[in-house]
This record gives sequence, C-alpha cells and structure tokens, in this order.
Amino acid sequence: MTAPPPHVLVVEDEAPIRAFLRTTLHAHGYRCSEAANVREGLVQITADPPEVVLLDLGLPDGDGLDFARQIRQWSTVPIIVLSARGQERDKVAALDLGADDYLTKPFGVPELLARIRVSLRHAARQDDATACVHTWGKDAADGFAVDLGRRLVHRHQAGAAATEVRLTPTEFRLLTVMARHVGKVCSHTELLREVWGPAHEHDVAYLRVYVGQLRHKLEPEPSRPRWFLTEPGVGYRLTETDE
Repeated sequence: MTAPPPHVLVVEDEAPIRAFLRTTLHAHGYRCSEAANVREGLVQITADPPEVVLLDLGLPDGDGLDFARQIRQWSTVPIIVLSARGQERDKVAALDLGADDYLTKPFGVPELLARIRVSLRHAARQDDATACVHTWGKDAADGFAVDLGRRLVHRHQAGAAATEVRLTPTEFRLLTVMARHVGKVCSHTELLREVWGPAHEHDVAYLRVYVGQLRHKLEPEPSRPRWFLTEPGVGYRLTETDE
C-alpha cells in the first residue's frame, strides 16, 4: 500500500486564491484542507494536523503572525507564509515568530511546490525517528513494526507474513508521539497537547479511548498490555523497541 499524500493546510481568506491553491496542490499529489480565518485555522490544525501550513498574513479576524505565534507554542509543523506584504521587516517578523519560509504574492507554482518539498524534507530531518522502522516483539509470537517516514504499521507473527494495520489519523499521530519518546513516560497533558492541541490538554478521556484502540490493534493481549503501559495518575509509556 502506498503512503498517504502529504497534507497541506491553506489558511487564506480570499476564496479565489484558496481555489487556485486547492487545484494546484491536488494536481501535484497533495491532500488539501482550507481555512478562511485564524479561528478556522486553529480548529483545522488541531482536528487534522497537516504536514505543511500555507499561511496568509492578512486574515479577517487577526494577523497571520498571531496564528504562527500560537501554533509555535505546541507544534513544529512547517509554516510557509504567502503574503502580499513584501517588505523585509514583514518577512523578518514572520520568520522570527516561527515561520519556516516566505513567498511574496504573486508567486509561481514551481517555486511554491519547491518550497513545500524543502519544508517536508527539513521536517523529516528534524527527527531521526521519521527515517527509521521501529519494531516491537520482533522475537515474540506476535508484534508490530512502525515505519514513521512512510506512515505504515504492520503486525507480524512467527511463521507468517506481516499484515498491514490500518490506523486512523489520530491513532497514528498518538503512536508517532509515543514512538518519538519511546521508553519514557509521556504525561497526559503532553500527549493531549501534541496530538489534539492545547485546547484539549485536560480531555484525558480522549487519551484513554485512543490508547485503548492502539492496544486493541497492536497488542497480543489488549487486556494485558505489553507495550502501551499505563503510568497511573501520570500518563502512558511505550516500552523500548527490540532493536
């Protein structure tokens, strides 16, 4: 099975520009979601986190710089600013607040696509885990392997071919966060902030449900977890891999 297409969130208030970007991104193999203002952008980025954000600065309910500032409090998602503000001070302000790149309108499609590719490569390099396959239960009768770079999960059994496990986007985000902190206790707040966003950092019930789903799909005995361990009153811990 091929990896899912990279997800790009477009935060732009002008409908014709959103339509142009949507068509362009779809034509070049990206999945696209859209927001017309800061409020919608914050909802989108927590509900369905993208791999890249294309951000306009002049939004009707706030400045794009404020959006970037808020996102950088809890996410490292690449942000490419697309703005008609071409002065150097605007570019410096955006970059200082956490934007990764800046394109001045109007811009060419080849340059935009090149900037997106560069942002995706840089994001992949920021975490060595994204370039590795991690395996749990390699020598056991039942285990699983995660390829974070290709976004694939497989169950393996002794004497049988590995089978792909389909995770929901939220399940995969939770598994990714835990894999990046493998062997360490992740607090409820930390996991909720990284997976669902800061607005949900007290919604422990979300976490309980999704950890249960990961156990059901990946543990040999979900009722007696071997890898997804509960740290009572604190959070969860994904045990060390077999590598």
